[in-house]
Amino acid sequence: MDKDRAILVHLYFSQTKDVENLLEFQTLAESAGVEVSAILTTSRQAPHIKYYVGQGKAEEIAEAVKSFGATVVLVNHQLSPAQTRNLQSLCDCRVVDRTGLILDIFAQRARSHEGKLQVELAQLRHLSTRLVRRLGNQDQQKGGAVGLRGPGETQLETDRRLIKVRIQQLQNRLEKVNKQRNQNRKTRQKADIPTISLVGYTNAGKSTLFNALTQAGVYAADQLFATLDPTLRRLHIQDVGTAILADTVGFIRFLPHDLVSAFKSTLQETTEASLLLHVIDGSDERKNENIDAVNLVLDEINALDLPTLLVYNKVDKLDGVDPHIDYNDSGVPIGVYLSAQQEQGIDLLLEAIQARLKNELVRERLLLPLTSGQIYAKFCQQRCILAEQFTDFGDRLIEIEVDKVQWQKWLKQHPELEEFIEFAQWEE
Repeated sequence: MDKDRAILVHLYFSQTKDVENLLEFQTLAESAGVEVSAILTTSRQAPHIKYYVGQGKAEEIAEAVKSFGATVVLVNHQLSPAQTRNLQSLCDCRVVDRTGLILDIFAQRARSHEGKLQVELAQLRHLSTRLVRRLGNQDQQKGGAVGLRGPGETQLETDRRLIKVRIQQLQNRLEKVNKQRNQNRKTRQKADIPTISLVGYTNAGKSTLFNALTQAGVYAADQLFATLDPTLRRLHIQDVGTAILADTVGFIRFLPHDLVSAFKSTLQETTEASLLLHVIDGSDERKNENIDAVNLVLDEINALDLPTLLVYNKVDKLDGVDPHIDYNDSGVPIGVYLSAQQEQGIDLLLEAIQARLKNELVRERLLLPLTSGQIYAKFCQQRCILAEQFTDFGDRLIEIEVDKVQWQKWLKQHPELEEFIEFAQWEE
């Protein structure tokens, strides 16, 4: 099948031109399997209301489409439905914005049943905001009996209703998958099996590292979003025992919100992890910006405060940098430098994971009111209660000793625990 020929369009909104952002968009286009015929850039203070680009630049894009025989115009920004229609009408070809391009790549890469459902859900949510009234007879359903003649449901209304029904069906199916995931997760938690989740910017080398650690044979390639479907494998850590290593979808700047929402159940593996391995391309000049982009998504899914180990990958591309571990002032590993491709420093990563997963215990005294039965049940389930007594008012004064990671999770789920600690101090 012939490749689509594309014209790439990018706007600069500041004095300093963000060339790396344009290069990344070009890589996205190539990952989608299109042939880039030309790249057109322009500078503006603000987007044009009709074409996003100015009138003159829009006409220049239309001329480029004709001269290169392009079949699609890719715009490195999020266009409104009206701007998309106006550009399509002027250029007489398809116009796809950044969100649409990323959704297309995800649709190509999804392999599992769950992944395909998630991508379709994201695509329909995106499409539902872009339905327009087409030319021609819209009133396709008309009454044929007495009292029922006249215009029926328009085609636009029919499309909206069908999309709404399909979205509900997809959400119901994904909810079933999510319940299964939750059941598996609860089983691992009851067995006290820690979960290690790989996160990071797309193409940082997560899948390559995953293969180096587990020999899983997961598809890995030098392209954006090479793998979408989550993969879980057992990993044995010395002095810790069995752990579960989870490979997740890569992140990117301006990741469409619909995608984050659709992949919520997949990303749940990240939010419930005992340790995050934040994989970073150490050879990328924009690694700090990539770290910030990943942290934004982690914050959106409430996983930013989880214990994290930074993994600087691809050190084989750096001069004078050998695989090593960075420690903080307390002697706790906070960063590991390695090369997953060359399998250099993998032993150091396992050493750092071992140090981070070793049970660090927290001891606290709490005064639990009668209404906190749910929290008390969790303490009993973890068998972490050392001492317990009742006050004159019937409240429980307890002392617990629990794994630090578990305690941080409880604090996140039940912020009132901080108050219960203060109440216990007053009781003393």
